[in-house]
Amino acid sequence: MASRSTSENTLKILSFIIRLMLNIIFYIAIIYLIARISQITYNFTYQIFGQVTSEEAPGTDVVIQIKKGESTMNIASKLERNKVIVNKYSFYVKAKLKKYVIMPGTYTVNTSMTYDEIFTAITVPSADETGEPAE
Repeated sequence: MASRSTSENTLKILSFIIRLMLNIIFYIAIIYLIARISQITYNFTYQIFGQVTSEEAPGTDVVIQIKKGESTMNIASKLERNKVIVNKYSFYVKAKLKKYVIMPGTYTVNTSMTYDEIFTAITVPSADETGEPAE
């Protein structure tokens, strides 16, 4: 009888330790996920409201052609593909929040330009093309 109660106590203790370990692992995973999501959110928000550049000065000049009626997301994709901006989604959100009107034309932008400097360049009609804004 004593051996049976000892083995039951051992199982209870073992069960308690396993549940405790699983709870600890679960809460560590939750804390890690919250920290990671916070970091991603901070970086994205900083790209929208901060002074982010793709490269340090002097950077590289890139010629971008924006066609009449071209979408803002398509323009952002072009800029990201040419390594002018860090993230096309943050560029797109900034364009929509600030209600920038991107003009068609051919522009020379630099990889060391901030988003605001890029918008300053591409919201003014270029010398080769004037007309209606891009979408």
